Amino acid sequence: MEILLVEDDPSVAASVIDGLENASMVVRHVANGKDAISLAISTNPDLILLDLGLPDMDGQDVCRTIRETSSIPIIVLSARSEEIDRVLALEFGADDYMVKPFGMRELVARIRAVGRRANQSESAATPAIQVIGPLSIDRRTQRVLINGEDIYLTPKEFDLLAHLATDPGAVFRRNDIMSEVWDTNWYGTTKTVDAHVAALRKKLGNQDWIEAVRGVGFRLSIPDS
Repeated sequence: MEILLVEDDPSVAASVIDGLENASMVVRHVANGKDAISLAISTNPDLILLDLGLPDMDGQDVCRTIRETSSIPIIVLSARSEEIDRVLALEFGADDYMVKPFGMRELVARIRAVGRRANQSESAATPAIQVIGPLSIDRRTQRVLINGEDIYLTPKEFDLLAHLATDPGAVFRRNDIMSEVWDTNWYGTTKTVDAHVAALRKKLGNQDWIEAVRGVGFRLSIPDS
């Protein structure tokens, strides 16, 4: 597994590289956002580990820029522990978020979990393309289209949309969504679901695509307009 590590602290970078290489992963390291964006496009790594506090630009901007053209899984590694930072990172396209300091075993487990989800989506048996009104979902290629136009989703956003689309109109409970869409190694709260729903609504172009059912969860439905 090829990892792009974006970290400006040499000591943290050295520790992460050593731990990941011991786990048989190949690591390429950069220390700023500009190089991270360039390498993400040119080398297409299997996963990106992204620090938010970079010297040339905020990591959230790096994440957002990469997400404009790529669905490479991204795990944020940050000293920022406030809930708002987690939510914003997920809204900008991150697939997971870990607060520094963290244990290498947990990091490796998170990497494998996120990578496993992405690989499962890519290698799933070819189904017929699911069409829900103007929405088209192709699980084999992970393509989503609205009125024939491509919508770029992160792997986790795609997994969430595809899960809700398994039974359009049905209500999916938050805890069930966490269990089915997120790996059992996930340690966050169900607010992660809300953050990804918010991102999906924005990308689909209409808030009514995903309806919140108070105290229960969410359901996918075709907007009236």
